[in-house]
Amino acid sequence: MFRKLHDPGPATVTVHIDGRPVRAEAGESVAAVLLRQPEGWNRTTPVSESRRAPYCMMGVCFECLVEVDGQGSVQSCLTPVRDGMSVTRQQGRRSLSA
Repeated sequence: MFRKLHDPGPATVTVHIDGRPVRAEAGESVAAVLLRQPEGWNRTTPVSESRRAPYCMMGVCFECLVEVDGQGSVQSCLTPVRDGMSVTRQQGRRSLSA
């Protein structure tokens, strides 16, 4: 869907998206990395489970929610990548702990 317009050079980190290692440029957002994947979506809706992708890219719409390092409902457009980060696409309704 999207691609980088420049080579990030040596300033790359490795993040794991749904368990798969992906190279990313240090300092870019998780949402930008997700949009470059073959499947450019990041969550499914709680009711119809339709796929959603980042929309506003500035933290207003909440379409970009993912699970980061075990914490759910993280806004991927506001979260910079870091080496070793684990990102999981959020599927359907989130369960809340008691």
